[in-house]
Amino acid sequence: MIRVAAVGDIHMGADSQGLLRPAFDTLPDCADLLLLAGDLTRHGTPEEAGVVAREVRGLAVPVVAVLGNHDHHDEQPEKVTEILQDADVTVLEGQATVFDCAGTRVGVAGTKGFGGGFVGRSAGEFGEPLMKEFVRYSRRCADGLRESLDELRERGCEARVALTHFSPVADTLAGEPLEIYPFLGSYLLAEAIDTGGADLAVHGHAHMGTEHGTTAGGVRVRNVAQPVIRRAFNVYQLHTADEAGR
Repeated sequence: MIRVAAVGDIHMGADSQGLLRPAFDTLPDCADLLLLAGDLTRHGTPEEAGVVAREVRGLAVPVVAVLGNHDHHDEQPEKVTEILQDADVTVLEGQATVFDCAGTRVGVAGTKGFGGGFVGRSAGEFGEPLMKEFVRYSRRCADGLRESLDELRERGCEARVALTHFSPVADTLAGEPLEIYPFLGSYLLAEAIDTGGADLAVHGHAHMGTEHGTTAGGVRVRNVAQPVIRRAFNVYQLHTADEAGR
């Protein structure tokens, strides 16, 4: 059994140092890795990224992150990524990473993702160039996630997790105003997850949403935005094929 700790939307600023570290220091007792589902900072500044980096530096479990929209606000996502990587955080955008957790190969595929809405009420590649680019950007993010999940399957991972900031399903948005659903996620991410295959999908972004959801293909989806889970992190269990057969 693999134990995955996850949280998103921690929105750290200059006054946040030390708020989460005591809880993170307990991770070796309850989890095998920590996933950060974007919006790690308030405004995406290097200074705020430094706060996050110090909060997770030297943890006894691997840390994997994707950026969120807040982490792009200062238009320095590359610098934010660099600062986190210097603290040994694996930052993914259309990429995958693999860990050995107690002899089990666990893979994480990640992308920030983007909006566009869900089946029946979604944006299309039609009209003005800006609208077309909006949808094409969402599609590129989803394609990167699917390709990363494919890679994890080819690398023989026994457990696979999809990590995004934007939501792949409408289920976990329940509680948010319907008018903003198209800006909270895209069905394209769910299609990528179902096509590529995953045991769990985690995301953030929807502060007023709901924790539990499922893709059309039956993959568990969990909204781990901190305002939703109301704690430093939640832990989810993944059972390997060998365990499922016992």
